[in-house]
Amino acid sequence: MSDPILQLNNVTKRFGGLVAVNAVNFDLPAQRIVSIIGPNGAGKTTLFNIITGIYKPDEGTLRFDDHNIAGRRPDQITALGMCRTFQNIRLFPNMSVMENILVGAHTRLPGSSPWGAVLRTPTFRKSEADARVEARRLLRFVDLPAGTGDLIAKNLPYGQQRKVEIARALASKPKLMLLDEPTAGMNPSETDEATRLFRRLRDELGMTVLLIEHDMKVVMGISERISVIDYGQKIAEGTPVEVRKNQRVIEAYLGRQAQIHDEAAARRESDQATADREGN
Repeated sequence: MSDPILQLNNVTKRFGGLVAVNAVNFDLPAQRIVSIIGPNGAGKTTLFNIITGIYKPDEGTLRFDDHNIAGRRPDQITALGMCRTFQNIRLFPNMSVMENILVGAHTRLPGSSPWGAVLRTPTFRKSEADARVEARRLLRFVDLPAGTGDLIAKNLPYGQQRKVEIARALASKPKLMLLDEPTAGMNPSETDEATRLFRRLRDELGMTVLLIEHDMKVVMGISERISVIDYGQKIAEGTPVEVRKNQRVIEAYLGRQAQIHDEAAARRESDQATADREGN
């Protein structure tokens, strides 16, 4: 594996008496696709919020691309080359797709100071024109139809809105992209398209991708390495094959999913039996 682009050492976050993330150690190799999995409430999104500066860790250290990022603001971390998407879509719904992507580019625009925008300086106008060209290129990269940039974001189908989020994140020119449940709510076709896009981020752009995902087909099919979080602690780490066979993971997560699946199947059988009796 390559040298780590992100390193967490004993990272801990408390909310009152609740320890949401407990002494997590984690090395993320560069130019790889790595997944974090675990039950709901395990602390996965909290860990993302710590990495991206939304929460400040109570203990531990974080280094990204050889920078100490513990306690830095989200905009400062973005400027270093890290971006993220959220579990719930967070586009500006009443702005156009093009405007949404330009928002993501603001950290990379020369002359993008408030005065530059107000006075419409030559540097600002040129950087804005260049950003629009780049935004159109990103729309093509994420396979959105021609003309999508002029549409209002909220009017796009769900799967396309997810692609706009990724295009907006790419506008900040990141080295590392964090994706929080990026295929949630997608149909199988959209999920397949998204999976191919994640691979292209690594293969064509040389990007590192870290994702939280509950769809185990996606996780096992795309991840080069998987970390498993339960009750705020990392309980396992390894390749998909290693994680799938890990007894602690089976008991803590995969076993729970299987139990939920079995219980749902039993309810369906019971409901069908009741319907058959009533029909007779």
